[in-house]
Amino acid sequence: MTRPLRLALGAVGLAVLTGCASLGIDDAVKQTNSSAAQFTGGNLELSRTQEQRDARLAVADELLGKPLTQDAAVRLALANSPALQAMVAQSWAEISNANQSGNIPNPVFSFERLRIGDELEIGRLLSFGVVDLILLPRRMSIARSQGIQAQIQLTTTVVDQVTQVRQAWVRAIAAQQLLQYAEQVKQSAEASAELARRMQLIGNFSKLQRARQQVFYADATTQLASARHAATSAREELVRALGLDDSQAAKLQLPERLPDLPKAPRPAQDVASTAGAQRLDVQQARAQLEMAGRSQGINQLSTFIDVEAGIRRDTVFDNQEGTRSTGRGFELDIRLPLFDWGSAQRDALNAQSLVAANRYDAAVRGATSQLRQDYSAYRTTYDIARHYRDEIVPLRQAMADENVLRYNGMLIGVFELLAEARDQISSVTNAINAQQQFWLADAALVASVIGKPSAMVSPAAGGASSQAAAAPAH
Repeated sequence: MTRPLRLALGAVGLAVLTGCASLGIDDAVKQTNSSAAQFTGGNLELSRTQEQRDARLAVADELLGKPLTQDAAVRLALANSPALQAMVAQSWAEISNANQSGNIPNPVFSFERLRIGDELEIGRLLSFGVVDLILLPRRMSIARSQGIQAQIQLTTTVVDQVTQVRQAWVRAIAAQQLLQYAEQVKQSAEASAELARRMQLIGNFSKLQRARQQVFYADATTQLASARHAATSAREELVRALGLDDSQAAKLQLPERLPDLPKAPRPAQDVASTAGAQRLDVQQARAQLEMAGRSQGINQLSTFIDVEAGIRRDTVFDNQEGTRSTGRGFELDIRLPLFDWGSAQRDALNAQSLVAANRYDAAVRGATSQLRQDYSAYRTTYDIARHYRDEIVPLRQAMADENVLRYNGMLIGVFELLAEARDQISSVTNAINAQQQFWLADAALVASVIGKPSAMVSPAAGGASSQAAAAPAH
C-alpha cells in the first residue's frame, strides 16, 4: 500500500472517530434552555414536524384563554412566534455550515479513455488534498469553535427577543392604564367646560374665565386621542412580539394594571455576583478570539503551499497484438509560490486576530461598566416609582379629600374641586409612567446580567414622558 493511500485511510478513520464531537441544533437549544433558563423556562424548541407545530398552537390557545401575565407572554412568544422559530432555524443553518467546514473535501476520481490506432488506453486517478489531510484535526477543532459561537449567538438572540417581549408587555399595559386616566381627565374637563358655558350665559362668568375652562377641555381631548393611539400602538407591538395572527390578536387579554413594585430592589452585590466570565458578550468575544487563533495557522499554511496527491492506475489494450499492460503510480500537484507569496493574505489574518483580541478586551472591560449603568437606571426608576407610590399619590389623595370637605362647606367652588381632581389624576398618571419605567429597567437589567444589554428608556426620558402626559391637567 502506498504512503499517500495509507495517509488517506488514516485521515478518514480520524474523521469517523471524531465526527461525533460536532455540535447539533438540539445540543444548542438544550444549552440555551440551560444557560438562559430564566428567559426560556426550558420551553425553547425548534418545531420541525406538524405534531410539534400543533402542540405549540395548543399551548398558545391555552395561554390566550385568560389575561396574559408577563411570564405567560414569554411562554406564548416561545411557543407561537414564527420570527423566533426563524431565529432558531437560522442558528441550525449556521451550526450545520460550521460542521460542514470541518469536513475534509471529498476525493476526486478522474477517468480517461484514449484510443490511438489499435491501442486503447484507460486511465484512472484518485486524488485528494494532502494539506487538507494534514490539517484535518485542526479544521474539525475550528468547526466546533464555530458551532459553539453559533450556539452562543442563539442564546444571545433568544435573550434579546424575550427581553423585547417583556418590555412590550409592560408598555402595552401601561398605555392601557394611561388611556383610562386620560379618559377621566377628558370627562372632568368636559364637565368643567360645560359648566363654564352655562355660567357665562347667566352672567356669572366672564369670557376669559370660560375660555380657560374650554382650553383645558381642548387639551384633554387632544391628549385622549394621543393616548388612544399610544395604547393601540403598544398593543400591536406586543402582538408582533408574540407572533399572533389576526384571530389570536382578537383573543389577547391583558391585566388591568402593572404589577406592584417589589418590596425591595435587587441588591447591587447580588447583581454583581451573578455576572462575570459567563456573560454572553464575553463568551462571544472569547469564542471569536479562539477561532481566530486556530484559523490563523491553517490559513497561513495555505497561503504558502497547496499539494494534491493522487493514486494512478493506467491500463493499455493493444488489439493488434492482443496484449494488455497496466501501470500504477502516484501524482503530486504542487502550487508554486512564484508570483504570489501570500503576504497580503497573512497581513489580513494577523489583522483579524488583532481585531478579535482587542474586541475581547473591550468586552471584558465594558461588561462591568454596562452592568453598573443598567443597575443605576434600575435603582433610580425604583426609587422614583416608590416615591410616587408612597409620597406623591397619597398626598394628592389627602388634598383631594380635604378639598371635598371644603367644597361641602362652601369654602371653594366647583371649578376648584374639578381642578384638584385633574391634578390628582395627573399624579396617578405620572406614577404609572414611573412604574412603567421601573419594569422596563428591570427587564433590561436581567438581560444585562446575562450579558445582553438591552435598550431602555432612561429615567430622565421617563420623567419627560410623564410631564407630557400630565400637561392637560395644568
